[in-house]
Amino acid sequence: MSFPWANEYKPSHPAMVWLDEKLPLPRFVFNAVGAGYPVPRNLNYMYNFGVLAGVCLMIQIITGVVLAMHYAANTGVAFDSTEHIMRDVNWGWLLRYAHANGASAFFVVVYFHIFRGFFYGSYKAPREMIWLIGVLIFLLMMATAFMGYVLPWGQMSYWGAKVITGLFGAIPLVGEPIQTWLLGGFAPDQAALNRFFSLHFLLPFVILGVVILHIWALHIPGSTNPTGVEVKQESDTVPFHPYYTAKDGFGLGVFLIFYCAMVFFAPNALGHPDNYIPANPMQTPAHIVPEWYFWPFYAILRAFTQDFLFIPAKLLGVLAMFSSILVWFLLPWLDNSPVRSGHFRPTFKKFFWLLVVDVAVLGYCGGSPAEEPYVIISQIAALYYFAHFFIVLPIVSMIEKPLPLPFSITESVLGKDDAATVAPAE
Repeated sequence: MSFPWANEYKPSHPAMVWLDEKLPLPRFVFNAVGAGYPVPRNLNYMYNFGVLAGVCLMIQIITGVVLAMHYAANTGVAFDSTEHIMRDVNWGWLLRYAHANGASAFFVVVYFHIFRGFFYGSYKAPREMIWLIGVLIFLLMMATAFMGYVLPWGQMSYWGAKVITGLFGAIPLVGEPIQTWLLGGFAPDQAALNRFFSLHFLLPFVILGVVILHIWALHIPGSTNPTGVEVKQESDTVPFHPYYTAKDGFGLGVFLIFYCAMVFFAPNALGHPDNYIPANPMQTPAHIVPEWYFWPFYAILRAFTQDFLFIPAKLLGVLAMFSSILVWFLLPWLDNSPVRSGHFRPTFKKFFWLLVVDVAVLGYCGGSPAEEPYVIISQIAALYYFAHFFIVLPIVSMIEKPLPLPFSITESVLGKDDAATVAPAE
């Protein structure tokens, strides 16, 4: 994003002048997160979650690299090496708990970030590419988290790998060869653990690269804001530093309080006790569940219990589970309302909160046993989930009468200026 009133980087120290000429890294930082990057002046705390997601990613990379130094990707000793990290490695317990709870914190932050995008219309033009790259990051996160859950080689790790990779077996003709190729055999074993460890180590760096693309794409049109009104004048913006570095710093402090409370006082609250039992291919756990952040999608997978015509229920569930995320790629074209922010879309706002409740219900059902009444509830919730995107959103965008938009971002912050007029909702 380029504005004529944006500050320009002007190094004064001779060393910085020389560095700027040879390698303009300071200029890059200044323009990306410094005073050279004008940002809408009305961003609220919901816009902190992008920075928090970056912090979570760095926590995961740093703790993961150190943990990899002590972990043995061998089915005979993987579980014991995990216990070795917990008991014998200096501060190993802290590293593992920080990494395990860091994954949960990462998904919490990203879910807030995604639903903020839903509400404020962050997927609308001209920011479609930012949104599409963001959905790709989420898919990479899911793959990385799943592979990391397998590494301790406990009961839930083993059977989770067996169930999730078994989903590919539902694909006609090519399903079973794909499943065998993923596992390196016919069941989770040494080859599968090697694959998952290698990819789990590699993918966070891929995510980091895609995050850089995400930020690059963001800087082209600039940040959206709670009103959805585009920047029109210099008074609509403030420099990112120090205004939003201070605001993000406060948000980071609050986040770290909750994160550290989980790491030090309830490190196993979000884990499954069966994963502290060594993997046993001969003993199936009574209730196989993935990590909590997969529960909504797991509920959609299990919602299909009957074959439809010639399509098996298992295949329908697999297609629905993947489609529940892939549908986000279509959001810029499913929602045709010219108004971005949910604050000015009263009908959309009601359905948005209904979607939030629906996803929460799916999450609860996904973590519950595959029995009634959870199955029928998950079926109803899954039906509404897809109806929201394919039916409700397009219809609401066509028939809804939005509220009047403020003339500018400045007006939304300081109040109406007599010299300005209120722009109609376009």
